[in-house]
Amino acid sequence: MNPAVVSSNPESVRDAVTAALGDKLKRIDLKLGEVTVLVAAQNYSEACRILKEAPGCQFEQMIDLCGIDYSEYRAGAWDGPRYAVVVHLLSLSLNQRLRLRVFAADDDFPVLDSITGIWSAANWFEREAFDLLGIIFEGHSDLRRLLTDYGFIGHPFRKDFPVSGHVEMRYDPERKRVIYQPVSIEPREITPRIIREENYGGIGAIARRDPS
Repeated sequence: MNPAVVSSNPESVRDAVTAALGDKLKRIDLKLGEVTVLVAAQNYSEACRILKEAPGCQFEQMIDLCGIDYSEYRAGAWDGPRYAVVVHLLSLSLNQRLRLRVFAADDDFPVLDSITGIWSAANWFEREAFDLLGIIFEGHSDLRRLLTDYGFIGHPFRKDFPVSGHVEMRYDPERKRVIYQPVSIEPREITPRIIREENYGGIGAIARRDPS
């Protein structure tokens, strides 16, 4: 039977990936029918190449790459590295998927290898992770900001980045150009609202008038 038309089960994906990565594998989990692999930063690019080419893996397509800031994970109880990159891979030929996670070794200056030479689709995803989280991808040919303005200060998806930002921009009719200035709104803390009133907003009254 042609393996391209057979849906692989997660157990076979786990076993094939474990065999292919060998000592480059730090951890592999199978939960909720999904396989997640953890590799060390120094093995990241080589592990990606293996996952793309090794028989039984053949993850030809990278479908997503994103950065994560774990600094407030588990309500601040997380004591591992702060920044990670998560990559989602797809094997079209074997009909299987994989999640790959790698942590940057340095919290103050997070650096990982670029995988654009393995999957060209990683280009803009790595630029996004650099822009929003400040993760450096060594070997990327054009690592520039992607979503924020050229003069933007900081990385807005970091957990310690202020909600209102550092500066704001507006059009100055006298100078006839866009200018930057200090943020004019007052800092505020966003906390979830817990509604305890029985008839808050008239909801109870509406329910009594219209039981349906």
